[in-house]
Amino acid sequence: MSNAPLMPMATAVWLVENTTLTFKQIAEFCKLHELEIQGIADGEVAKGIKAYNPIISGQLTRDEIELSSADTTRPLKIKSTDIEISNTEKKIKKYIPLSKRQDKPDSALWLIKQHNILKDSQIAKLVGITKNSVSSIRNKSYWNYNNLSPKDPVALNLFAQKDLIEALEKAERRIKREKKQKEREKLSQQVSN
Repeated sequence: MSNAPLMPMATAVWLVENTTLTFKQIAEFCKLHELEIQGIADGEVAKGIKAYNPIISGQLTRDEIELSSADTTRPLKIKSTDIEISNTEKKIKKYIPLSKRQDKPDSALWLIKQHNILKDSQIAKLVGITKNSVSSIRNKSYWNYNNLSPKDPVALNLFAQKDLIEALEKAERRIKREKKQKEREKLSQQVSN
């Protein structure tokens, strides 16, 4: 399937819906059978497939489509098969199976017990639960508190050891800042007295 576009069926759906190209031209470009293209046009094939625009992905140009639309014997030429699919999002929330969902509150409890300098917001961010859940676990009012058992989140693969170390360093810096602030306030009170 050399030189076929990315997602050929979805690309064919887009070309059928948005161009005046012949079924033969679309079939040759998408490396599909002409009858499949006919079926797409009739609404019998590719019913649930979302159309994919080959211009946006850089596989076709508007000019290329217009040249082939004007000459029904001219085949479409793919511009590039080396498409770069970039992931601009920093983190993608991944699906957590039901069997693993209990691991989050268990991990929050472990972090509260092992690293009590972490703020609730830090624990919530690390583990991936709400700050309110962390707060209710900390003050033992969590709905399922009696069934929680502390589990190491790094061992459960909820996040990396590096993330935990960074969070702990941040918490230590915060505590030092707060300590300095209290000392300054204490000194200013002594001076004013």
